[in-house]
Amino acid sequence: MIPIQNTVPNRYPATVTYVLIAVNCLVFIFQQTLDPLEEQLFLQAFALVPARYFAIFVAGARPVDAADFLPFFTMMFLHGGWLHLIFNMWTLWLFGPTLEDRLGHGPFLLFYIVCGVLAAVTHALAEPTSTVPALGASGAIAGVLGGFMWLFPWAQIIVLIPIVFIPLFFEVPAAVFAGVWFLIQLFQGTIQLFMASPGGGVAWWAHVGGFVAGLSLVPWMVRSAVAYRTYYRDEGIYGFSPQGRS
Repeated sequence: MIPIQNTVPNRYPATVTYVLIAVNCLVFIFQQTLDPLEEQLFLQAFALVPARYFAIFVAGARPVDAADFLPFFTMMFLHGGWLHLIFNMWTLWLFGPTLEDRLGHGPFLLFYIVCGVLAAVTHALAEPTSTVPALGASGAIAGVLGGFMWLFPWAQIIVLIPIVFIPLFFEVPAAVFAGVWFLIQLFQGTIQLFMASPGGGVAWWAHVGGFVAGLSLVPWMVRSAVAYRTYYRDEGIYGFSPQGRS
């Protein structure tokens, strides 16, 4: 299922969401200017390599330095290819504005970063000996998806399901869309735990950790009813209520 439209209307401009998208795109364009060796060194420095922390904390290879924790933050602004970037930014563009609208600009930025960091921590704990650099905004965006599902479980998401060359469009409740997505991540992550490999591919557990973080954090960070006026019935998207229901 490819999400096409979020049917929950927004009242405030999604400034932080658009800035995050711009920063991700600019960093990726910078990555494209590097030659293979420079890019390898760049990713080793700013992407998350779990085995590095296994060596530091468990094996005691050297003293812990504050800079060692930087990749837990910077990895969420790096991407491994155009499709990786486009799909992540598309999902953030669809769901980020609604969450920013309900949380406020500052709280949403904090929410996004915390979800991304907790997603990185989850990946490092699940794949402690992996030497493959983990990168991408997927964990933070999984948090956005989890927060959206908590706030609007029955909002309709317009999804595209391509059957051969025929595009089919359906309305799916957010709880179903996000729930199925989460179960796929959990299933794939569980399989990966039993694979005899040093890691790599999709960071499934980062998605799981980010999603759970989003579900857990958003109830504490959403604006109160006093700070956010209830919608009138005619303020929704045509064909849907202000809560995104058909």
